[in-house]
Amino acid sequence: MKRRRFVQNISASMLLLMPGGMVTPVKAAAIRKKSILRFAVTSDGHYGESNTPFEAYFSTMTNALNNFHLTNPIDFCVINGDIIHNDPAFLQPASEAIKLCRMPVYVTKGNHDMVSGELWNQTWKMGINHDVVLKDNVLLLGATADEKGKYICPDQDWFTAKLKAYKDARNVFIFLHITPVKWTEHAVDCPHFQKLLSNSTHVSAVFNGHDHDQDGIKFLGNIPFLFDGHFGGSWGTAYRGFRIVELLEDNSLLTYMMDPFQKLAELSIYQQKTVSE
Repeated sequence: MKRRRFVQNISASMLLLMPGGMVTPVKAAAIRKKSILRFAVTSDGHYGESNTPFEAYFSTMTNALNNFHLTNPIDFCVINGDIIHNDPAFLQPASEAIKLCRMPVYVTKGNHDMVSGELWNQTWKMGINHDVVLKDNVLLLGATADEKGKYICPDQDWFTAKLKAYKDARNVFIFLHITPVKWTEHAVDCPHFQKLLSNSTHVSAVFNGHDHDQDGIKFLGNIPFLFDGHFGGSWGTAYRGFRIVELLEDNSLLTYMMDPFQKLAELSIYQQKTVSE
């Protein structure tokens, strides 16, 4: 059975971990040009939250994404849940603010996105669980809360069917607002979903929001779970930003946070396929 082995390296400089080891910054710059897919992930705008300048947060986020996009084109952006803060009336103005992004945007439903599936679909033209095919890569975006804001595990049947349907995809990237592994105070424990992921050799990464104070990486076996802090709301990391992910020609991932106009430390995840006994 083919499996991926992940090795990580964190560096503030432009160094990548490749099969031959560390490379110089000059060579790293050349390697970076071979990116075949580049996307942004951000979450937790909380449009409408009292005592926060939520409109300014959305404006800063869209401006920063568009500014980055000018020199480093982004294929798409995922806003990974908690776009609004509870009141369904905020959904329309929040969506208008997001439309200022100059790249395709996909969304997931978080616990503060307290709207019906019908309104969600009507606003975004996407279901609360939806899939996107980008050549030989697939995005699976799932809801992790119901209309009342109750935390739920990802839809096991839907993800099972989609992972089976896309078993030949080069990479499957999963986007969930709430982490389905009890690593953090605000996560949920979803053992059946964890087992599903662990048995799926083509899941390359899972992206989570929700935990505003988390902007790093955790591993479930060989699968990296990447957090993106927050771009709005009243608590969390000291900065508000977004994560950039680049898929390189050798199928490795290069990722870093923007805060939101300055790049923070890079993380290289090298995906080496090995054959297990």
